[in-house]
Amino acid sequence: MWLGQVDVEVPGAERFWHHIVRLHRAALMVLVDDEDRVLMLWRHRFLADRWGWELPGGLVDDDEEPIDAAQPELEEETGYRAGRVDLLIEFQPMVRSVDSGYHVFIGRDPEKIGEPTDTSETTRIEWIPLKSVPEMSWRGTSGMPGRWWR
Repeated sequence: MWLGQVDVEVPGAERFWHHIVRLHRAALMVLVDDEDRVLMLWRHRFLADRWGWELPGGLVDDDEEPIDAAQPELEEETGYRAGRVDLLIEFQPMVRSVDSGYHVFIGRDPEKIGEPTDTSETTRIEWIPLKSVPEMSWRGTSGMPGRWWR
């Protein structure tokens, strides 16, 4: 994490100092099978003391490409590998003065390659019907945008 202050000059406006927070980029994988299910992890977030469904993923090192972070995280956290991977979306989930880029990939043709090797953050790994994910988000039972977790 980097916290600093920068001199900002917006076209047509006055210059001003603005606080900036830079976080590591994150890479997530939406692994979908032939039955239109997505592989999700049931995790506890200790800061919020809440449980919720999340996508496998992790932080991207400064000298690393997001795809090169997403694929190993998927394998470590789930024991699955994606046969095909495409970029789904890149976005900034925080507003204004926080830089925290997310890179979300969609993986297809899942292959079970073994057991997860990183089990420190996850208690369950399940294939969730893709069509139920939006409702889960709004109900607050996922870690995805919408209402907060329960």
